Amino acid sequence: MRRARPVAALAGVAFLIGAIVGANSGPSAAHTLAGHYVAAWARGDYRAMYLDIDVASRHGISADEFVAAYGQTTRTATATSLEVIGKPRDSTGGLVSVPVRVRTRLFGTLALDVQLRIVSGAEGGPAIAWSPSLAFPGMRPGETLSRQTTLPRRAPLLARDGSVLAEGSATEAGTRSSPLGASASAVIGEVGPIPTARRPALEAQGVPSDAVVGSTGLERALDARLRGTPGGELLAGRRVLATAESHAASAVRTTVSPALQRAAVTALGGQLGGIVAMAPSSGQILAVAGIGLDDLQPPGSTFKMVTLTGVLAAHVANPHTIFPYATHATLDGVKLSNANGEECGGSLELAFAVSCNSVFAPLGVKLGAPRLVATAERFGFNHDPGIEGAAESSLPAASAIQGELDVGSTAIGQGQVQASALEMAVVAASIADGGRRPQPTFTPGPPGTGTQATSPAVARTVRRLMIGVVRNGTGTSAAIPGVVVAGKTGTAELKTKSSCPASSETSSGESGSESCGPAQNEASNTDAWFAAFAPALQPRIVVGVLLVQDGAGGATAAPVARQVLEAGLAASH
Repeated sequence: MRRARPVAALAGVAFLIGAIVGANSGPSAAHTLAGHYVAAWARGDYRAMYLDIDVASRHGISADEFVAAYGQTTRTATATSLEVIGKPRDSTGGLVSVPVRVRTRLFGTLALDVQLRIVSGAEGGPAIAWSPSLAFPGMRPGETLSRQTTLPRRAPLLARDGSVLAEGSATEAGTRSSPLGASASAVIGEVGPIPTARRPALEAQGVPSDAVVGSTGLERALDARLRGTPGGELLAGRRVLATAESHAASAVRTTVSPALQRAAVTALGGQLGGIVAMAPSSGQILAVAGIGLDDLQPPGSTFKMVTLTGVLAAHVANPHTIFPYATHATLDGVKLSNANGEECGGSLELAFAVSCNSVFAPLGVKLGAPRLVATAERFGFNHDPGIEGAAESSLPAASAIQGELDVGSTAIGQGQVQASALEMAVVAASIADGGRRPQPTFTPGPPGTGTQATSPAVARTVRRLMIGVVRNGTGTSAAIPGVVVAGKTGTAELKTKSSCPASSETSSGESGSESCGPAQNEASNTDAWFAAFAPALQPRIVVGVLLVQDGAGGATAAPVARQVLEAGLAASH
């Protein structure tokens, strides 16, 4: 027992010494700081990183400039994430090194070290002496990060039948060659220099700053799939940190029908306007002519498809509701007249067929701005159309539509309502497909789930009333022998006087306006619209037509739509 006591005492001393050594063998303050800094980097918390650098470094770069420097190197490297893969350790030259893994879009995964110089901070604790070479792992003092990349040859665009729509390199701004010639230019679009707004996003994908990319049409909508993958080098100064090979993309098949594309361009002729043809059930775009995707105009009475849907869904009226015959409606003390001062009324079905403003403007007021706007938004207004480069159709928020005149004007597609030919084709397609709004697409494949714009029952009623427009209303010029066509005309007045005195008369074209005095129905003051689908009971094609400053929709836009419908029906057999 007496011998055991010294052994036990020695063991106790050894334990105490071990505890002291263990307490002193933890990470140093420099290592702790380095770990904190790089962990913040991995989280993208550049503000926390900025607080870890020394006062002298902060005098040389502001917090915003610091964040911008890291953002720039991230885009240059096409980096998507940074991960710490080891503990801080001492390195040569008095530096602390932290191993990291950087994942990039273009150069794969890079295993690099962050080399930090630790100095004494303002309060005696450690701080990081920062320099621009710390903006990306693996760089040495004095080095800056750069990238030299090139794009492969642009992939061909194919039609739905596999024939070539566009091919050739995109080394210069303009349109690539197409076997369809000029008739394909509207849907193919153009290529050109990178727009300023797209530059940061494309830079982050490795696209060189002097690249030619899609700027309009299909070239823009499918640009990411046509460009392929850039190749080149990631450089730290003159040193190569990583390389990547370029890979050309495969040919991209689209939904465009060559026959229908020719028909749409021929039907539009030299008229300023736009045409969009699509398959209603799938949302596949079959043809685009002119400004069908990217221009907005007041839709006029084609918007009454939306208003009618809202009225029926809210049970404000039904097709057999009778309205008095009148030449105008009085809203907020202002007379809003029918086209050419004509008298109309009778049943809702008849009023829709002849596009009677004196019925639909007050109906919009009864429906109310909140329900009217909500209905329009279910049809796609105030939403991204889902096609790159396509304009977003819009109308004001309900709270911004004040007074009976504003609501009534909105209900007949005037006021501040703006729509594209694509959007009015989508509205008609939603009615054609039982109330389900399809997602427009240029890519073949099964249809998406879409959005329910209205109930099947309401859609069937609207479709029946649209058939009446073509049979015996304002859209008879769209009739096709042996085929039941459903459609809606629109004539949107463009120029209006700035104000109307109380109790004055406000004239309107077919779809209304807000101008005081005599009607201004000359062709140069109105956009002509027509939206339609056929066959009405089993729709295969839907068309939206806009003709800028070209008179009444029933007189000019409806015949154009008929040509495209006929071509579409022939092509779908």
